[in-house]
Amino acid sequence: QVQLVESGGGSVQAGGSLRLSCDASGYTYSRKCMAWFRQAPGKEREGVAAIYTSGSFTRYVDSVKGRFTIPQDNAENMVYLEMNSLKPEDTAMYYCAAGPEGVVGPCLRFQENSGADFGYWGQGTQVTVSS
Repeated sequence: QVQLVESGGGSVQAGGSLRLSCDASGYTYSRKCMAWFRQAPGKEREGVAAIYTSGSFTRYVDSVKGRFTIPQDNAENMVYLEMNSLKPEDTAMYYCAAGPEGVVGPCLRFQENSGADFGYWGQGTQVTVSS
């Protein structure tokens, strides 16, 4: 059974950095799409970054390009969200999500349907950026 456990959220001032971690257990193979989503109060869930863990590609929403990266550690089944130059508008609950093994489609569509392609979700971790 696949389980995702996030950690690393917190409160920072604008311009600061945070690293979120997602520990994905229960997968047999390493090829899968994993992504980070966020949801602020009163707003729809938004795809932030995605990675196909074969190492073939990554995707980012325009608002975080150049500030966030989504590195992985396949040996440890970990995916991270490195967040730099944080802005108050980055404040949200952040969720790790994972798709089925060997399917790249969720990575290609992660900004289109609020994560409907992802079957596995973590519990979320809060990120708060103050001005």
